[in-house]
Amino acid sequence: MKHIIYILLFSLIMTSCGDKKETAADVIATNDEAKIKAKRETLVNEQHALLQEIKLLEDKIHELDPEKNLPLVTTFTSKAELFDHYLELQGNVDTKQNIVIYPETQGILTKVYVKEGDKVAKGQLLATIDDGGLSQQLAQLQIQSDLAKTTFERQKRLWDQKIGSEIQYLQAKSNYESQQQTVNQLKSQLAKNSLRAQFSGIVDDVMIQQGSVVAPQSPVMRMVNLDDMYIETDVPESYIRDVVVGKNVQIDFPVLGKTIQGKIRQAGNFINPANRTFRIEVAVPNADKMIKPNLTAKLKINDYTNPKAILIPQNIISENADGEQYIYVVKDKDANNATAQRVIIETGKTQGDFIEVISGIEDNSEIIKEGARSVKDGQIVKIANQ
Repeated sequence: MKHIIYILLFSLIMTSCGDKKETAADVIATNDEAKIKAKRETLVNEQHALLQEIKLLEDKIHELDPEKNLPLVTTFTSKAELFDHYLELQGNVDTKQNIVIYPETQGILTKVYVKEGDKVAKGQLLATIDDGGLSQQLAQLQIQSDLAKTTFERQKRLWDQKIGSEIQYLQAKSNYESQQQTVNQLKSQLAKNSLRAQFSGIVDDVMIQQGSVVAPQSPVMRMVNLDDMYIETDVPESYIRDVVVGKNVQIDFPVLGKTIQGKIRQAGNFINPANRTFRIEVAVPNADKMIKPNLTAKLKINDYTNPKAILIPQNIISENADGEQYIYVVKDKDANNATAQRVIIETGKTQGDFIEVISGIEDNSEIIKEGARSVKDGQIVKIANQ
């Protein structure tokens, strides 16, 4: 139909121009300003008249075929459904049993009893450092201590029988206790030359080889226990009533392509004034030992549930000058035509591309989806077959 209008317009222009003896080029060639202005005014008037006629033709076409220019829309029916809203956070996996073992004394690492990947028990000997002759000193002191003990025990028996003087008994007791204390101190010092496991776990890394010289600032090996894993993350203070101990958490590990379920085992009692958050710990089951410390995880915490929520796509919502949100529903439906009606709504929480409608529409309302932003209130629309 548009092609017909353009042809008609071209024909009228050609006809009107054909009736003139002088063309615009002829008038321009005269270089007469008055004639040029008069010619321009004549052409403008003719153009205005042509546009009026075209409008009359378009109105008649619309009258003969009223549905041709109706806005085409699609609709969907609102349904009350279960809506679980999730707070999405990110955190890193950690374990409280992840330590680097440092020696307490300086010396040569004489023996390493484990290798990377070995499972060890709490208290197991991992490595020894040269004691510099402390073990020989301890042996000599132990002999002296044993002698002092024997002397004290004999003197005590005599004293219990009222034989001998009290001063002899006290001297023997003091000497024995002094010798025993010296032995204990040397044993404690000698124990620093033995590196033992602080907990049961796995030797993850041996950093210094046997025969190397070590000192208190030299890391020797790392131990990790993958049984007690957790994720620590910060939660905005606005969720303090919803994110509590015992709450179920969906944990996603993008690198592993794995999703597991966990629980919040601790919620902080302190709000960080710098970012207005509090800290939580989420226990992480790790039966297959695939989850490692510092692994990135995404957390989804169910903070809100509505068993009868109405959800609509966010992209069909518009906003008026007063800041009110609105959508369009169809009324007075007849065959494939209906009337678009603007409805003010109040929205709640979002999840992905959908948003919860708290008020404004009811269950089983027919809502305009495609074309929602191109219709007007009270306008007749054509509903496409879906």
